Amino acid sequence: MPLKSRLFHGDRALEARLIQDSAHLTLGTVGDHVSKIHTALLVLDKVSVAVKKLRTETYGPSTAAAVLAFKTRRKIINTNYQKTPDNIVGKMTIAAMDREMIVKESEPPFRFDPKSNPASN
Repeated sequence: MPLKSRLFHGDRALEARLIQDSAHLTLGTVGDHVSKIHTALLVLDKVSVAVKKLRTETYGPSTAAAVLAFKTRRKIINTNYQKTPDNIVGKMTIAAMDREMIVKESEPPFRFDPKSNPASN
């Protein structure tokens, strides 16, 4: 089953995470697919990662911490072998991010109209 959000759809590296345990995103992974995870974390949880890691498209410690927070808030845990969330992007995590991105992508963009603000009267 392919990823469906505009952000992730068609990205072979991310879609591999959906089906292959060996394709998990972990510390040190580099590539455009990591950049998409950075974007999803910002959009979904308003969490940014270290600027250097953004520039180099690297899954570093700040990415791992943001992923762990994402998974902790949503209780993404493989109870077959875990008691607490980890900081990798595997099947359950990429699927959850994809589902949430579909919702976010369908929302209208936020636009502030100061004329409609009652506090400005």
